[in-house]
Amino acid sequence: MLENHHKNIATFIHLSTFSRFVIPLGNYLGPIILWVLNKEKSEFINEHGKQAINFQLSVLLYTIVLGLITIPFFMFNVFQGFHFDGLQHFSFNLNRAFPLFLILGGSIGFITVIGFLFEFVFVIIASLKAKEGELYKYPLTINFIK
Repeated sequence: MLENHHKNIATFIHLSTFSRFVIPLGNYLGPIILWVLNKEKSEFINEHGKQAINFQLSVLLYTIVLGLITIPFFMFNVFQGFHFDGLQHFSFNLNRAFPLFLILGGSIGFITVIGFLFEFVFVIIASLKAKEGELYKYPLTINFIK
């Protein structure tokens, strides 16, 4: 039987990811600190801590990948407007942005915003499941900590 105290700790581990809005890197530091301090108390807390940390690390990895994919689209748009004819003539024109790159880059940005909203929802669902004494496995999570 799970104690209320263990359910509360597991819930706070998930909710501590929102500390990123107040503390830089809080979405990593909060769950890691709470998990390390309490993982020996129960397997329930240990599993929720690993899930929360793995999800945040997965989101970081997905964000880096999307960012790296977006950089070429941004660079093509910016450098499309450069005109260089030796040392005497150099100009920059923002009106010549390539529409395909704008559409693709904007689509990736839209996917990032949708991902942020899903992350928010998944953290709340995990917190509610922890409060009910259930284990929640975040979708699309890579298990860095097993």
